Amino acid sequence: MKTNQSIKNRTVLSLILFALLCSTYIYAQQAVKASDIMRDLKMGKTVSYDNVIIIGTLDMTYMNEKLPDLPKKKSWWKNGGSNSIEEQIEGSISFTNCTFEDNVYAYFHDEDSEYTFVANFENDVRFANCTFKGEALFKYSDFERNADFQGSEFGDRTTFKYAKFDENVSFANTVFEEDAIFKYTEFRNGVSFNQADFSHNLDIKYTTVKGEFDISNMTVSNYIDSKYTKINGKDFNKHLLDSKN
Repeated sequence: MKTNQSIKNRTVLSLILFALLCSTYIYAQQAVKASDIMRDLKMGKTVSYDNVIIIGTLDMTYMNEKLPDLPKKKSWWKNGGSNSIEEQIEGSISFTNCTFEDNVYAYFHDEDSEYTFVANFENDVRFANCTFKGEALFKYSDFERNADFQGSEFGDRTTFKYAKFDENVSFANTVFEEDAIFKYTEFRNGVSFNQADFSHNLDIKYTTVKGEFDISNMTVSNYIDSKYTKINGKDFNKHLLDSKN
């Protein structure tokens, strides 16, 4: 006959195993392959994720898919063409409380072929309260609708150089652990950097803003390069930042 103690021990062991199985299942539910997201984007589907972990590089330019069919190195230059290969993302994108374990590319320059790959966004784009552990590159991207990056943390290299935001965009409450590059960026209908935290340098050289420019409680730990920056036609005044804090 089994003792009460042995029954209790087996019960505790069963509960532990059950908990481990549940944890494994929950983790499996939370992990999403970047390749699956890319497949849906390619088909023009709406992409929406909340509180998931994205595994693998999310390359919205589809560089690896396009490279084999492109002319060889520099032949585009000899024929008077362009080295820019663009991808139009038609569906809306929404990531909330998500973690990107690897790189996120809407821009990539391939040194071997010398082609530059860019993704443009025709619908709303949302990366709210997300964590970017790898690079987050949006250079040259055109955001045709509203864009929302509020509350997100950029832990590695990031750039929005030459990006164009046709509608309102929010970087409120964002954290940039490395240099933040907004050089030549165009904000055509307002931008918010309310309570944004730049841990290193902020480059807004040649940046233009039309509409609301909210920098209330924005902090920059090191240097702001604002040469030739225009806010509604006027020069950016660094003292304005102090008055907003």
